[in-house]
Amino acid sequence: MSSVTASPQPAAIDHGETAQPKDVGPQLTDQTNLLPRRQVIIVLLALSLCNLVTTLDQVVVSSSLSTVSAAFNAGSVSAWIPAAYLLTSTAFQPLYGRLSDIFGRKAAIALAMGIYIVGNLIAGFSRSVTQLIVFRAIAGIGDGGATSMVQIVISDVLSLRDRGKFIGYAGAVTAAGYAIGPIIGGALAQHVSWRWAFWITLPVALFATAAVVLILPLKPVQGNMRSKLLMIDYVGVLLTLGACTMIMLPLVWGGVTFPWNSAIVLGPLCAGIVAIGIFCVWETKAAKLPLIPMYIFRHMTVVGVYICMFVNGFVFFSMLFYLPQFFQVIHGYSPTRSGIFIIPFVVSLVFAAIGSGLWLSYTGKYRFIIYFGFALFAIACGCITIFTAGTSGAVMVVLMLLAGMGAGATMQTTTVAAQASVSRKDMAVVSAVRNFLRMLGGALALPASAALLNNAMRKSMESLSLSSSTISSVIDDPSLLQNMTSSSEIGISASQASYILSNGYNKGFKDVFYLNASLTTLAFITAVVMIKHKELLRGDEDKLKMEAKEALRIKADAVIAADVKQELPEARGGDIEMGPVVSLSESQ
Repeated sequence: MSSVTASPQPAAIDHGETAQPKDVGPQLTDQTNLLPRRQVIIVLLALSLCNLVTTLDQVVVSSSLSTVSAAFNAGSVSAWIPAAYLLTSTAFQPLYGRLSDIFGRKAAIALAMGIYIVGNLIAGFSRSVTQLIVFRAIAGIGDGGATSMVQIVISDVLSLRDRGKFIGYAGAVTAAGYAIGPIIGGALAQHVSWRWAFWITLPVALFATAAVVLILPLKPVQGNMRSKLLMIDYVGVLLTLGACTMIMLPLVWGGVTFPWNSAIVLGPLCAGIVAIGIFCVWETKAAKLPLIPMYIFRHMTVVGVYICMFVNGFVFFSMLFYLPQFFQVIHGYSPTRSGIFIIPFVVSLVFAAIGSGLWLSYTGKYRFIIYFGFALFAIACGCITIFTAGTSGAVMVVLMLLAGMGAGATMQTTTVAAQASVSRKDMAVVSAVRNFLRMLGGALALPASAALLNNAMRKSMESLSLSSSTISSVIDDPSLLQNMTSSSEIGISASQASYILSNGYNKGFKDVFYLNASLTTLAFITAVVMIKHKELLRGDEDKLKMEAKEALRIKADAVIAADVKQELPEARGGDIEMGPVVSLSESQ
């Protein structure tokens, strides 16, 4: 079946929310293609591989960061390695949503995976920390696309009602990557060259890219290359990248490279806020095909979901990075053991994501799961503030299980809530912005959490009248406090190290989770007030499923006809007149 130009689709039940404008700029190909179950499984497997690759990469590299820093003697500069990756991954998320509308989903995924592979390949050959930061930024550009495209493609091939459980399965693969990633990263850091932290995912990435290109039964898009290139909102792209860079770089610098009140931190931060304002005006007034249509923010449910997902990303990444560090610094665990100990958090997240998706598909309702998830998440974060060196392993495991359940229950259900609030032609953009805000939350979580931890440690060490060089060394690597040899080399006694751990690091860790508990409470209130119920049936699902099935039949018959035309003339010398080719479905 050939591609069709987008026509008005039956809208989701609005329940009083503002409808979108009729004039939406250039017409795009409707890529909705509700596939049969067998083809959906193929799509899901291919997309899950892409998800697994990018998830593993983030966690493996973060687990190996201390080894990489030591190899280059990078010190605090090593914080730029994950920061550069998160910055580009976050900034490019909205762009991929619109690129997939213009060039097609398959092309967007292939581009993203290709950039990721090249970036990580050359990162492994880095000869300086500067090269490594630049190459990781390139890899992050690819990660941003791969992350967004999984949910966008699932939205194309599944109805809203069926979407929850399949997005939950894809989310489970992502969470599995978070579970095994720290173990792999810790093992690579301890026993193999740090370069393999960047190369370990490349074989799977190549296989995933080939699977996407060769077997994904997705719709092609109409239009020639020139018309497609003219559709891109280049000004919007530049403003998005500029705003993200100017906001995120000061947050990386603040309190580490430069003081928070310095001009080099405050100047770009203010400029970034101005750039966001200019971007909103441009997208509303001037862009022919906006990168982010501003009218999507007129939907209360969409705005509520965006606030909740920003919080979800902030708290999730804060826990993912600082729980393993807590186990290493306070309990003296090795990188591998700390990676294993965080598995309860990720495993419960997996089951909660799958369970909430199944509930959503069975009942068609999502609000209760979202409310329950954020309430549980807030309670668990509040309880994690009790963690100390004397807290038993069983208590820590139970609280991490609860936190994982809360995080998992809110991830996929909020996606469906946002998608149900807009028409089909806006689902790619809405999904990409949702992922952008979640990643932005994660990107901001790292410097915010680091600032709370570092300030608490700095105050405890200043009270001991330690030198500025000693304070900087401990802040750069808090695990030095667990190693008596290392701490004595920088002039810290055993009693001083114990004091800094309990009154510095542990206090800062509590502050991080007080912030996390406050934010998840805010998300719960936001969800109750702003996220409304939307019907998950649009009324044309059966028709679209029949069209997709017919398209697959026609394609299969065309392949059979081509094979017959090629084989018969060769078998009989080429002097044969072909009769009508019987369709495989007709012959049966």
